[in-house]
Amino acid sequence: MFTGIVKGRGKLVKIEKYAGLHKLSVSLPDGCDLNLELGASISIDGVCLTVCGIDSSIVRFDVMQETLLKTTLGSLSLGDEVNVERAAKHTDEVGGHQISGHVDCTIEVIKIDKPENNYVISFRVPAEWMPYIFSKGYLAINGASLTVVNADAKNNSFQVWLIPETLRLTTFGNKQVGQKVNLEVDRNTQVIVDTVRRYLSENLSQLIASQK
Repeated sequence: MFTGIVKGRGKLVKIEKYAGLHKLSVSLPDGCDLNLELGASISIDGVCLTVCGIDSSIVRFDVMQETLLKTTLGSLSLGDEVNVERAAKHTDEVGGHQISGHVDCTIEVIKIDKPENNYVISFRVPAEWMPYIFSKGYLAINGASLTVVNADAKNNSFQVWLIPETLRLTTFGNKQVGQKVNLEVDRNTQVIVDTVRRYLSENLSQLIASQK
C-alpha cells in the first residue's frame, strides 16, 4: 500500500529484456534504500513492484508481461527518470490517499499550460474509466496523489495543477504532449460507482413501473 506522496526521482540504469519479462534496475533517490530488503514493495511510476535484487542504491525489479501491457514500464529507456515511493508503514502519515499500485490504464498528455507560477497538465482518458473521475476527486498518476480539476465527461479529459514542490520531486515537469502516464482510480470511488450502476441496472425497470 502507498499514499501517493512521491519521495523523489529514480533513474533507470539497466534494462534486460526477455520473452514476457523485463528486468529493470533503478538507481533510487537518496534515502529510499534505507533498510530496504528483498521482497519489499516499491512504487515505480505508480506500479507496485517487488524488490528482486539490491546493490547499494541500485535495485532490480522483475516486470511481467501483464504489467508491461497495462503500464508505461515497457516503454522506458535507459536514463529515464521515474517516480519512486516506498511502501507505507502503519505509523506513516497519509498525506495523499490509499493507493494499491495496481494500475488501471494509461492516459495521454494532451496539453501543458504554464500560467505564472503554475503548471497545468491536461489528460485524455479511455472512456470506460471516465465515470470514476470527478472534479475535486483524487487519482494516482504515475504514483502521485493528485486532485482532479475540470473533469470533462463529454471529452473524456481532466486537468491537474501542480505546485513547484511536486514538480521538483516528480517527473511531471519532463512530460511532453502525446506521452502516456499510468492511472490508478480511487478504489472507494470505483466501488461506489459500480454498486450504484449495478443497482440501477437491476432495479430501474421496477422503480419506473412502481411510479405508474
